[in-house]
Amino acid sequence: MRDSEETDHTEVVETASGADSPDSATGLESAGRVAERAETLQRLRRLGRLLDNSIHIPGTSYRIGLDPIVGLVPVVGDVPITAVSAYIVAEAAYLGVPKVTVLRMLFNLAVDAVVGSVPVVGDVFDAAWKANARNVALAEARRDDPRAGARDRRFFTVVVGGLFVLLLVLGAASTLAVLWLVGRLF
Repeated sequence: MRDSEETDHTEVVETASGADSPDSATGLESAGRVAERAETLQRLRRLGRLLDNSIHIPGTSYRIGLDPIVGLVPVVGDVPITAVSAYIVAEAAYLGVPKVTVLRMLFNLAVDAVVGSVPVVGDVFDAAWKANARNVALAEARRDDPRAGARDRRFFTVVVGGLFVLLLVLGAASTLAVLWLVGRLF
């Protein structure tokens, strides 16, 4: 009787796992994709928190992150932070977040980069705007959207290219601002 029990149990396990079904490979790929999305979203949450909410301001309930602090460094502070912020948007596009949501994320990033590059006022704006936390929240809110999940390589390429151009423009504007300032001082 023991042999028949083992055989019956084995058949049940194989059927439950879908080993005999033609869709088993698709199921495994889908499960792997879900795990990949969850890991990526967790990484984006940690990064968004680091950039926008990692430091508690004593005596208040307000938090800031590295974005406004690093942005205080003239010229060189805004470009690397914007590059890290661009990573959040690129990852969301790669995950297949709907295009409309990615465009909203790009808008948040562009506002953060442009206004944030203004000395002092921009850093205060960065502390209040929290573009990275907004973008992570948008990516999370759309993770279960029926339109999400389909990776559009052309759209992803355009988004990454646009982010690259934004970083180049921001870097060039910062360099020109420093050269202008140095010319005025000397």
